[in-house]
Amino acid sequence: MQTLSNYSTSERGLADLKVEEGDVLKAYRDIAGVWTIGAGLTAASGVVKPHAGMVITAAESDRLTRLALARNYEPRVRKAVAKGVVPHNQAAFDGAVHFDWNTGRIHNATWVKLFNAGKLTEAEASLKTWNKAGGRVVAGLQNRRRREADKIFRGKYHSDAKATLSAKPGAWAVFVVAVDDAQKGAVREELEKLGYAVGPHKGEIAADAVRSFQRDRDLTVDGKIGRATLSALQRDIDARAKAKAQTATAAGGGALAGGSDVAPDAVSTVIDPALAGQIGLIVAAAGIAVLAILAYRYRDVVATRVQRRLPRLAAWLRSF
Repeated sequence: MQTLSNYSTSERGLADLKVEEGDVLKAYRDIAGVWTIGAGLTAASGVVKPHAGMVITAAESDRLTRLALARNYEPRVRKAVAKGVVPHNQAAFDGAVHFDWNTGRIHNATWVKLFNAGKLTEAEASLKTWNKAGGRVVAGLQNRRRREADKIFRGKYHSDAKATLSAKPGAWAVFVVAVDDAQKGAVREELEKLGYAVGPHKGEIAADAVRSFQRDRDLTVDGKIGRATLSALQRDIDARAKAKAQTATAAGGGALAGGSDVAPDAVSTVIDPALAGQIGLIVAAAGIAVLAILAYRYRDVVATRVQRRLPRLAAWLRSF
């Protein structure tokens, strides 16, 4: 029985990783607002400190990704996945590395113990349970686990069938990371909500619409939908949702601000009117403070809103 202790990520494994993570050569904020570059590298990787305006070459992205793999992920996988019990050990190693890159949990994942014990059917089923975020099943994670399982248990690389990922966009945008049809439809819908002319064909997104979105958010303008574009779009969605919820609360959605089901005259018999007014001011001030915090957290989204009228302010907001 072979062990995986001498393996490193293969070229096909690296290609598959970039199908998952993208290969972004200009620093961008991920969904959490953390500066990111290359194949999802943040300062936490220990190999690079992305910052506003940072640009790297494709060769440097490969070098940094390899360095992060060698320092952080491959040693953990070699230690955790002790036995090779499939005929395609290289693909199994690559798939395990991809799992750890995404989760950081190769050391205590139940599927690994089952895999080492030769219980491959149970191991695959356990691997596929890693499909939740915030307690909910996420389609993107379901699909990612499926692709990892294909490598680990069947030796199948998805980058082999992704020749279109490197294609230059023409009239229609191309996706350069792995997404399913439902995700593509959601991207089209959100871009249309933001006022971009996505085109008349439901299954396509006009490349000009994507380029306009990228230009407005200071991303690389290429008409390709990758990790940076998807992250910027998700941050816009999140910012609007949170601002809407907070505005509703500050305007009267909370019980102390008038959102209670108790009749007004009943409240007045319990709380002195003057005190009630003070409470209202406190709640309003708290709402404004929360909105200010949201504005700071999503300052890149705010920059997009003000850049045409206040380009210097937009540039400053994006600088930190």
